Amino acid sequence: MMINATEITHFTLSPYFDTGAYRYLYFLIIQISYAAIICANLLLIVVICVNRSLHEPMYMFLCSLFVNELYGSTGLFPFLLLQILSDVHTVSISFCFLQVFCVYTYACVEFINLVIMSYDRYYAICWPLQYKSYMTQKTVTMLISLTWLLPFIMIVVLISLSAPLQLCGNVINKVFCGNYAIIKLACSDTRVHNIFGLIYTFISVIIPLVLILYTYVRILKVCFSGSKQTRQKAVSTCTPHLASILNFFFGCCFQILQSRFDTNVYFLTCQPLFNPVMYGLNMSKIRTICKNLLLGSVGKSRIFIKIVQIEK
Repeated sequence: MMINATEITHFTLSPYFDTGAYRYLYFLIIQISYAAIICANLLLIVVICVNRSLHEPMYMFLCSLFVNELYGSTGLFPFLLLQILSDVHTVSISFCFLQVFCVYTYACVEFINLVIMSYDRYYAICWPLQYKSYMTQKTVTMLISLTWLLPFIMIVVLISLSAPLQLCGNVINKVFCGNYAIIKLACSDTRVHNIFGLIYTFISVIIPLVLILYTYVRILKVCFSGSKQTRQKAVSTCTPHLASILNFFFGCCFQILQSRFDTNVYFLTCQPLFNPVMYGLNMSKIRTICKNLLLGSVGKSRIFIKIVQIEK
């Protein structure tokens, strides 16, 4: 049953009307954050791609994670920057659903990627002798393809259910478009959408969390029963991964609470910047190559300057 359904051509994002005199401060903070995200993730993607010593499963999964950070932040931050400076805070329906697709696929890919990385660490620590025979190039390619393909299919289904809805309003109380925020504006019955939303949450959040917990329980069991060297290896490789999981999980919890219960807290996770910094600082192999790359560039520039001065 539809009540007062109207022809909606655009959505209005209400939080931007409250920015006032702080809009330029918000713009500067987000611009600096986005620039740092681009630089940090691109640097590590290049480092992993051009160094053959990093063409191992763990670093390939990391590369997929960094690509996803670029994808997700590009789907959100330029839009935020434009809206902060604009006096008109409206978006078309088609663009709104495009942003839903980008943000939701980013979140889903992130979680699945973290699950696969946890299983990679599980096999490397718990089954070191069988690791290379199990984690072959074909297996790695298949897992990365699954990481990206499954979320894209799920979000296409999610949007195909939401797009035909008849809406009674067009005001979204969020700084970006969210699927549930659109469904709340519907005049018609949304039980099917809510059921699929729960299924989507179960597949993309609950199952990955259970799998991650299972792998780390097994890893901890091996660590406590193993040697000191085994424990040190586990801590050095698992610490950044655990920190990334906790950061992303709490970010998702805040976002779900905000969209479900209309709290006034807008929590934008720092995951796209958190991951490259965490992995870059904690993984000695990446840290050493980045240091050599940066110091090498500085050294070459100094030599070039000296040559130019001598020629003068």
